[in-house]
Amino acid sequence: MTRIADSPRPSPAEGACGAGGSGGVPGKGAPLTRPASRLSLLRRGGMVFGAVLLTLALLLAGVLWRYAATLPPLDLTQASLRSTVILDRKGQLLRPFATADGRWRLPVTASEVDPRMLAMLKAYEDRRFDTHSGIDPAATLRAAWQWLRHGHIVSGGSTLSMQVARLVEPRTERSLLAKLRQMIRAVALERSLGKAGVLDLYLALAPYGGPVEGIRSASLAYFGREPARLSFAESALLVALPQSPEARRPDRFAANAKRARDRVLDIAAERGVLTPNEARAAKAEPVPATRKHFPMLAAHAAEQALAADPDARVQHLTLDARLQASLEALAAERAAAAGPALSAAILAIDNRTGAVLAHVGSAGYLDGARAGAVDATQAVRSPGSALKPFIYALAFENGLAHPETLLDDRPARFAASYAPENFDMGYRGTVTARFALQQSLNLPAVDLLDAVGAARFVARLRGAGATILLPRDTAPGLPVALGGLGITLTDLARLYAGLARSGTVPALLRRLDGAAPPEPERRIADPVAAWYVADILRGAPPPENALPGRISFKTGTSYGYRDAWAVGFDARVTIAVWIGRPDGASVPGLIGRSHAAPILFDAFARFGGEPEPLPRPRDALVVATAGLPPPLRHIRRDAPKTFAATLGVPLKIAYPPDGARVDLGLAEGARARLALKALGGQPPLTWMVDGLPVAEAMRRQSEWSPEGAGFARISVMDADGASDSVVVRLE
Repeated sequence: MTRIADSPRPSPAEGACGAGGSGGVPGKGAPLTRPASRLSLLRRGGMVFGAVLLTLALLLAGVLWRYAATLPPLDLTQASLRSTVILDRKGQLLRPFATADGRWRLPVTASEVDPRMLAMLKAYEDRRFDTHSGIDPAATLRAAWQWLRHGHIVSGGSTLSMQVARLVEPRTERSLLAKLRQMIRAVALERSLGKAGVLDLYLALAPYGGPVEGIRSASLAYFGREPARLSFAESALLVALPQSPEARRPDRFAANAKRARDRVLDIAAERGVLTPNEARAAKAEPVPATRKHFPMLAAHAAEQALAADPDARVQHLTLDARLQASLEALAAERAAAAGPALSAAILAIDNRTGAVLAHVGSAGYLDGARAGAVDATQAVRSPGSALKPFIYALAFENGLAHPETLLDDRPARFAASYAPENFDMGYRGTVTARFALQQSLNLPAVDLLDAVGAARFVARLRGAGATILLPRDTAPGLPVALGGLGITLTDLARLYAGLARSGTVPALLRRLDGAAPPEPERRIADPVAAWYVADILRGAPPPENALPGRISFKTGTSYGYRDAWAVGFDARVTIAVWIGRPDGASVPGLIGRSHAAPILFDAFARFGGEPEPLPRPRDALVVATAGLPPPLRHIRRDAPKTFAATLGVPLKIAYPPDGARVDLGLAEGARARLALKALGGQPPLTWMVDGLPVAEAMRRQSEWSPEGAGFARISVMDADGASDSVVVRLE
């Protein structure tokens, strides 16, 4: 029998070995040794797993790199196409135009969108947009796990950058290869454009149903507002629509749209973008049931701007959107009240700069019954009495008359056959030029035109830049005083703006982002004559809806009641009004004073502010008739033609004949001399053109070099004071 005491003791080494590896009684430190071994195994397994993942990642990266190398460069040409937008002087949208393929894709950047809307978009679509490089690894792994677990795609894991890649390169297939392509393109987009550029592309390209693309187009189409002024409910709807734009269109599937919108609001509240109360209140708002029309202010001006520069995607006009909208409503209201088929046009010009502030071409661009597509500001019409002020201005300028000069308003016959009558068929006898113009009397105006010359008057209008059309291109005659010619509302407004600018006619400025058209200075009158006319017209009796003495204005009614006009101005602005039928048909009772003048004064009221009178020139003579120099107390005329004593032959211009059209090649820039020939008279003869001496000759023949084409009054005077004059047209 063996005793335990005689048994040999194991060495420490053996004990340790037996405890750790042979299953013997464990030593005191054995409990710490087994977990350490397990941890070591786990570490080794983790390293192997990590190595496998790293290898797979490297392989995947290699595959992606090789695949990316096969892709063509990303072409953003089509994605950069935008609708042309016409903006007013303050950047407000007047009218957008669809792209060539019929899409509404308005220019927009993130800075033009409500920041809360952008926060809502990121919370719903891509929480880590500001930190990832185009691909969100966490979202991608989550999508992959859901796909493996469920056997189908549960969530796509797409970032905003990947969605932009899909919009830039639209593809119908949904496959792993297509997803890889989006990921590669997303990274490339972020590297080339940055976060801001990618976000701007998304806001511009996201689909919102039908031809509406981009958040600005959608905001205007569904809410009639710019995206910087949306409510939380409206913002949430615009966040939800791009995921399924056709199925969620609120104008077709309101219930779907509301559910999608409310889901966005829930997520925005869950992620702290909105408070629960804000989300709850937003859910109570209805979704829009219809799509709204895009803005169409200044439709005619917008079309002209687009035709002039079709490549400019953003055009800033000089128009004031507030004034434009107000005057468009005024024109539509008054045309409707005046009768069926009537239209109206209004043009407002800033007198200081020549900028067009409002351009109303018709009583309603889409109103076919009133031919709304016709721009009446460009139509050639008869101005009636609206040109009379410029006859007076020419007479004042040439020293023939003064505002207090006495004129005759009595029945008279001119040129043996022309016998005009006043509009009311009455006569006032002897009146001042001031009273005659304020009352728009016909006889004094024709008398003054006879004194200054009809051809010279028309030449002055054309020289000021107005396009004047005469019947069948006949020579100017005295009927032009009463509207016997054609002119556009635009040219008439420019001429009146010239009166407000001390006689200098402005070159119209229509684009804020373009230079004024280079034009030589054109004058319609000298400063004193322009002020005389403005002072007279300021005292014209106003219509019933206006106070006297506020603005200088004149009305006109064309023959046969086809056109009614009113043009007014102060130092700030000139406003011109036309009303009539676009087809030129007669409208019985259509009169400038009763139809156009009330529109004019309402337009000035809508322009706002206090009218500013024109400053009086230092050389203006402000006296009563009795205080005028004797020659100016009555109308001055050239001395009557007399007979020269020499051989009993009266002085007469033999060449060029009166009313002739002489072709000197001036239109092609040639420098030519016009032969002058007179018969009779007592030498020496003095030749004059438009009142200025050009030659003096002992013989009856001479020459003159004209500076350019146009009308010219050629006069000759002999030593005894006899004279003769002709008016010719040089070409």
